[in-house]
Amino acid sequence: MFELFRTWKERHFSDPQRVILGVMLLVGAGLVYFLGSLLAPVFISIIIAYLLDGMVSLLKRSRLPRLAAVSIVFSVFMVAMIVMTLWLIPLTVKQISQLVQQLPGMLATVQYRLLQLPTSYPEVISETQVRQVIDFLNTGISTLGKRVLTLSLASVVGLLHLVVYLVLVPFMVFFLLKDKDVILGWGRRFLPDNMDLTETVWQEANVQVTNYIRGKGWELLIIWGVSYAVFKALGLQFALLFSLFVGLSVIIPYIGVTVMGFVMALAAFIQWGWSSQFASAMVAYAIIQILDGNLLAPLLLSGVVNLHPVAIVVAVLLFGGLWGLWGLFFAIPLATLTNAVIKAWFARIEQRSDNP
Repeated sequence: MFELFRTWKERHFSDPQRVILGVMLLVGAGLVYFLGSLLAPVFISIIIAYLLDGMVSLLKRSRLPRLAAVSIVFSVFMVAMIVMTLWLIPLTVKQISQLVQQLPGMLATVQYRLLQLPTSYPEVISETQVRQVIDFLNTGISTLGKRVLTLSLASVVGLLHLVVYLVLVPFMVFFLLKDKDVILGWGRRFLPDNMDLTETVWQEANVQVTNYIRGKGWELLIIWGVSYAVFKALGLQFALLFSLFVGLSVIIPYIGVTVMGFVMALAAFIQWGWSSQFASAMVAYAIIQILDGNLLAPLLLSGVVNLHPVAIVVAVLLFGGLWGLWGLFFAIPLATLTNAVIKAWFARIEQRSDNP
């Protein structure tokens, strides 16, 4: 037993490069897990600066000084922040508030329409089954109401957090972009000189993660815009809110689309019942998802993420369970990083085996 463990340890951890990489990954994961809530503005600023740095590098290729490139990119970022703060977020919050206020009436409508099903389709569904569905919905609405009340009581604290984020995040993003070389140089002083394996992992993961996030960003905006136009044309209530959720659902592969399918079916059923409008809304949603999955996503993300669907679902469940909403959003980039680490790790083992 001990001999087996010793052989495994020598195979995987005899190389200092792999030990350094493993320690760095464990320290990074530990910081995020244990200090995530405390250092959330710092982590968010680093992620935003990382994404904006690509545009800064693009402008620098046009022979612009770094400070000028950073100023232009940061100005665009601030305009987007202002638009979100003054228009998108208040409008979304307003629609969510209206939706919550209308939930009791919506539930009554659902109960009325469900109770008509045994009469219209007695061979398909019984009254007992309908009662069970209604009891389930009542329990879900009651739980949702308690959560909304809890959120409303914590709204003051949430508002203070939002103000802190709106001040700290832009401040840190600007200086992370402006002083990138200085900050990286300071950090390298704490790292060993020979880090070939870590640099290999970073180069592969950096390209894939950057392309993935950029592609998903465009996919989100396009699906959001198309969904809003379609839902508005169909006359669906809360079109902006539902189209935003449809756009966000593309970030969570497979699971997001499936969940939003049930949400859209419920919303359309509440508004129109079993009617041609309900069928039109569901067909429109299905067409949007089919075009996204077979045309838009392959076009924007071709060759970026080479992960098996099972690995993607496991990543969503794992990182979502560890870090909640942020874990869901960054499950695929984190899975891509993990895949790059595994590939580089075993490539290093094979290289050392071929050249003992």
